[in-house]
Amino acid sequence: MTSFQRILATLRRNAVAAVPTILAIVVLNFFLLRLAPGDAADVLAGESGAATEELMRQLRARFGLDLPVLIQLKNYLLGLAQGSLGFSPRYNMPVTDLILQRLPVTVALMASALVVAFVVGVTAGYVMALCAGRWPDRVLSVVALLLYSLPGFWIGLMLIVAFSVKLGWLPSGGSETIASGLTGVDLLLDRLRHLVLPATTLALFYVAIYARLTRASVLEVSELDFVRTARAKGVGGAGLALRHILRNALIPVTTMAGIHVGGVLGGAVVVETVFTWPGMGRLAFEAVQRRDFAVLLGVLFLSSIVVIVVNMLVDLLQAWLDPRIEAS
Repeated sequence: MTSFQRILATLRRNAVAAVPTILAIVVLNFFLLRLAPGDAADVLAGESGAATEELMRQLRARFGLDLPVLIQLKNYLLGLAQGSLGFSPRYNMPVTDLILQRLPVTVALMASALVVAFVVGVTAGYVMALCAGRWPDRVLSVVALLLYSLPGFWIGLMLIVAFSVKLGWLPSGGSETIASGLTGVDLLLDRLRHLVLPATTLALFYVAIYARLTRASVLEVSELDFVRTARAKGVGGAGLALRHILRNALIPVTTMAGIHVGGVLGGAVVVETVFTWPGMGRLAFEAVQRRDFAVLLGVLFLSSIVVIVVNMLVDLLQAWLDPRIEAS
C-alpha cells in the first residue's frame, strides 16, 4: 500500500467514526437547549408588546415550537439529512444562509489566531529550551505565565486602549471600514488591519501554552538516544535542531493544537463581542440572548464538524512528522 493509499484509508476510517459522534452531538445539544427556559416566541412576543395567549399560540405553531419534543427532533434530523439547518424565527431566514454569511470572518479569525499562536509559541518555547535556566528562559517563562493568567476580554480591551485610542494605529472593531468603497488590494489591507487586534487577543493565551509545551518537549527529546547518536555521528546545527529535535518535539504540540480548536471557537465568542466582530461567535451569543435555538443548534453543529475535520488533519500531520504513526 502506497503512502497516498494509507492517507485515504486513514481519512475514510476517521470519517466513518465521525458520523456517530456528530449524531450524538446533535441529539445532546438539541435536548440540552430544550431544557433552557423560554423560546423565540417568548422573545418576539415580548418585543412586540402584545404577548397575548393567542399571539403566543400563533407564533409557536408558525415555527413548530408547539410540537412534541421528539417530533421536533425528528423534523430537525430529517432537515439535516436534506442539508437544511432549519429556519431562524428571529432573523426570518434559513439558518444555513445566516451562518454562511458569518462563517468566512470567523474562519479568518480562528486561522490567524492559531497560526500566530503556533509560530510564536513554538519559537519562544524553543528559545526557552536552548537557554534553559538562564535569563531568557526566565523572562519568557514569566511572560508566558502572565499571558496564561490574564483574561482574554481584558487583554482585548487593553489592546484597544493602547493601539486604537492612544496610538490610533488600528481600528477598534468590525471586520472592515463601513461604506469605505475600497476594492481589491486596498480592501484586503483594510480587512487585515481590522483582523490584527482580535486575532492577537485570541492567540496570546495559546502562545503561552505552546511555549511551555514546546520547551518541555524539546528538553525531553534532546536527551533521547537517537539525538545522542546523531550528535556522535557529527550531525549538528540546523540539521540536528530541525530534523531530529524540533520535528519530534512538535508531535505533542500539534496534538494540543487540534484539541484547542474547540477552545478557540469558544474564545471567539468573547473576542468577537469585544471587537464587534461579525462572526459565528457573536451570532451564537445573540442567539442565546434571543432564544433562537435553531441558529444556536446550527452554530454548534458546524463547530463540531470543524473540530472533527481539524483533528483529522492533525492526525495526518503527525503521520508526516513521525512515520511510525502512519505505519501503525
